[in-house]
Amino acid sequence: MQGSNMESIQSRLAMMFSSLKIRNYRLYFIGQGFSHIGNWMQTVALGWLVLELTGSGAQLGAILAFRFAPLLLASPIAGSLVDSYEKRKLLYATQWISFALALGMSALVFTDAIEIWMLYVAATLLGLVDAVDRPLRQTFVHEMVGRKELRNAVTLSSTEANLARTIGPVFAGTLIASVGTAFCFFANALSFVVVIAMLLRLRSSELHQEAEVSEGPKDWLSGLRYAASVPMIRTILILMAIIGTFAYEFQVSLPLFAQQTFHGSAADYAALLSAMGAGSVAGGLFTASRREVTALEFAISALLFGLALCVSAVMPTLALATVGMIFVGFFSITLTSVGNTILQLESPSYIRGRVMALWMTALFGSTLIGAPIIGLIGQYAGARWGLAVGGIAAVAAAAFGARELLRHDRLRSVPIEVVVAEEETAENATL
Repeated sequence: MQGSNMESIQSRLAMMFSSLKIRNYRLYFIGQGFSHIGNWMQTVALGWLVLELTGSGAQLGAILAFRFAPLLLASPIAGSLVDSYEKRKLLYATQWISFALALGMSALVFTDAIEIWMLYVAATLLGLVDAVDRPLRQTFVHEMVGRKELRNAVTLSSTEANLARTIGPVFAGTLIASVGTAFCFFANALSFVVVIAMLLRLRSSELHQEAEVSEGPKDWLSGLRYAASVPMIRTILILMAIIGTFAYEFQVSLPLFAQQTFHGSAADYAALLSAMGAGSVAGGLFTASRREVTALEFAISALLFGLALCVSAVMPTLALATVGMIFVGFFSITLTSVGNTILQLESPSYIRGRVMALWMTALFGSTLIGAPIIGLIGQYAGARWGLAVGGIAAVAAAAFGARELLRHDRLRSVPIEVVVAEEETAENATL
């Protein structure tokens, strides 16, 4: 009996990390680990720098609106670029540009030359790079691991990003308190060097580059038309746009929550982010071992994510709020990994970049609208309401979308391996 339990545990662990057996993805995973940590260090430094310069939640929200505006306004064009060019070469370009921007920010802060208008310019440039880089990285994961390991790889990538959310803010808080904000930007610049080094080591012959559909539409609006025509994709994108607008504004709501509600420091803000990251790691490891993709799981995750946000918003102490953020992170990663996987499985290769650009628009581009709103709510109604509004929006979106999602759930309780086998059979039948 004991031997059977050990075999079951080993089998579960093997499923949990199965995509890391693929050499290209393993190297990419290592590089992205450094990049995510650096990015979170820069995120904490940017938010705290705005508050130091202005002391305004509205200004913080406005900066983040500029940061994410390109993800809303330029995503169809960015997705078309991802579908039109070799993804690995495009990744080189985005990493080098990101390196230069982070290094420039570090120099400006270190020399005390930084002014608030410079942060608006930097935020816009970062957003333009992100508009291409985010859907590019999502579709490149698909290219490295193929369809069978897609959910596992997407979940592990999200888990890694959220583990970085646990580590990066701690490093950032320590650096800000000891040597200054400039070193957070410099650390992020160095992280892109690691990513580029790992990209150079990838083997092109081992990539899963699917045959392009020559008759498929190539214009940049075709992604919108395709998404609107597929009920599952359309509903998931609408739900994530609502949740992204009001709930995923943590770069606005959490600094205000730490500073105004609990009269805390950058370290307290970092603690809230780290707690959310720790919960996401736990949720990611749980989700990575699952082999099914269901719309029911997506709807339930949205509901529980919203409830966890509402509970965290009313916690009376910083310690209890930190515990609440662990549950926010747990349900957040389930929500995003399931939604991401369903969209990629529902999208043919020739248009996948444009669909994933719309996913990034829903998740991050909506910050253009949401960040100023949450910033104003936090500043004038109170920081607790900044979190609570997001939770209420997530609960409402889950209730609104559950019926539509379940009605069109063609993947309900079907393992990914079966979906892949059916698709391969259909493809072979057309040859």
